[in-house]
Amino acid sequence: MLDGIDDIDWSALTHAYGPADDIPALLRAAGSPDAARRDPALDELISSLCHQGSIYPATAAAVPFIARLALEGPGDRLRLMWLLHGAAEGSGPEYQEVRRAVAVALPALLGLAADEDPAVRRAMVWTVAVCEDASLPLLPLLRARLAEERDADVRADLVTALGLLDVSPESGGARARVLLAAPEPPVRRAAATDLLRTAPLPLPPDLVEAALDAHQAAPTDETHHPWPDSYRPLMDRLMDDPDAALRAVTRGLPLAWELTEVWRDREGDVLPWLAAAAVDARDLCQVATVGAALAGGEPAPWLAPHLASDDPSVRVAATLVAVRLRVPGAIGLVLRLMDELPEESATLQLTPMSSPGMAVTAALEVFGAAAEPVARRIADRPRTEWVDALRDFPALAAGHVDELVRLLPASAGVLAALGPAAGPGAARALRVRAEAGDLAAALALARVTDETGPALDVVRGLPDPLARRTAAVEVAAELGPPAAQLLPLVAERLTAPNRDSRADAAAAIWRVTGRTHDTAPVIADQLARSSRANQPHLGALRALTAMRLLPAVARTAVEHIAFSPRRVVSGSPCVATPHPDLTARELARGLLALTG
Repeated sequence: MLDGIDDIDWSALTHAYGPADDIPALLRAAGSPDAARRDPALDELISSLCHQGSIYPATAAAVPFIARLALEGPGDRLRLMWLLHGAAEGSGPEYQEVRRAVAVALPALLGLAADEDPAVRRAMVWTVAVCEDASLPLLPLLRARLAEERDADVRADLVTALGLLDVSPESGGARARVLLAAPEPPVRRAAATDLLRTAPLPLPPDLVEAALDAHQAAPTDETHHPWPDSYRPLMDRLMDDPDAALRAVTRGLPLAWELTEVWRDREGDVLPWLAAAAVDARDLCQVATVGAALAGGEPAPWLAPHLASDDPSVRVAATLVAVRLRVPGAIGLVLRLMDELPEESATLQLTPMSSPGMAVTAALEVFGAAAEPVARRIADRPRTEWVDALRDFPALAAGHVDELVRLLPASAGVLAALGPAAGPGAARALRVRAEAGDLAAALALARVTDETGPALDVVRGLPDPLARRTAAVEVAAELGPPAAQLLPLVAERLTAPNRDSRADAAAAIWRVTGRTHDTAPVIADQLARSSRANQPHLGALRALTAMRLLPAVARTAVEHIAFSPRRVVSGSPCVATPHPDLTARELARGLLALTG
């Protein structure tokens, strides 16, 4: 069964843990009739040869022996087939060699396509499919098995494998269309998924309905599928067409949130479905994020049970939803929350990505001056979690400077916004912190007293060169011309390895010098050469807007940000704040209007 195993110089090969000289013994143990010896050896083989999806030089050498064990060994045929499948789809420099080795072994394993265990038959189909072009000679086998197979799940896998390998529309497409009427829902779902994979956009509505009907009759989780990269899971393919994805949402598939993450201006379509499905704080945070893009202003009676929940996190999240949707009476709900759950409304972090106190601070962001009662309550009971919201209420903040000083460093931004009105007491406190190396305090001191020296000193005093250059960019961008002494440090960031850092440095140099001839091109390059934007690109858009310039190299990218039907800027998941893509689109459209 393992003839020839000693003819290989295993010590010259490696696996996940080093030299592969232990592989012969493990293979022999994996062929033992004693399960107590066989099972640990197989565990070790899987871990060594196909470790978390990675393959190694020893993997290819071991494939023929694994195939023989699967065919002739005393047991564990299914796990051996899984190992062959994992090897064929593994990643690493040797992936082509390993895949060829598996493909060469497949003809000898053809009998397993008729194994009495349906799980083994499925694993065999997966392995054939994942070898892709190397498996084309086995197409007749797959077609014959489809005609003979009676297990619905195996038949569905055969349909998928044939769809991936047999790409001829005359044979593959025709077969899938016939199977749309198959009696087994998994087979119908596989046929519809195969047809949708190659269908033109927009997806044919009748085909979408057929796929959804079959999925509802036989739901499946395709998060971890066994197919090659050319396969498109049903939910993934539906997301290519927003109307098809919305139809799936109306049929009960949980794609509402994903739809708003991929496509713009779909918030109003999915809000009812997200609201109806919300059961916990995280769900409500998604509703709040979607609601932030809408005009709102309508009553939301469905929120009542959440606002009365015994779970503080649900009550806080429901209040946040009321704020984002501008529900009538939302400000009163925030005040009630601050009275009934003062600790939770200040410190509770609704999701790992959200900020504590968000339900309260969002009220000031959304309602502005109309939220003064909330701002007054914050000023009367200042907390580090929400004190920064007082930036936009300087009159209130000026009456509570002593409390703001006590809350440093969290209150540094508010004191900076007050400027000279913060007074000498705040200046003294900020100076002390600045002398201790607090950059935020030093920048606030510059706003309160016009003393820029402490901020420059903090930057120069940083021991790490990278931190020093990064801080120099921040200070130059904040202070402008008074930070001219930092220009040599800022200029060093123009050679940073990533475009974001180079663009930030260029924007800071412009703030100090007013030069655009050598700074605008760097910022424009960041926009022009990025395939997908993220939040730092908002800074590039703001900088070009402030310059009132749009270099030609960036115009196509800015037009894409302004008018793409898909999201262009990525957002963090479920932070219950407006999606940054909304800001990017507004900035891009403003820049285009400004520059013609």
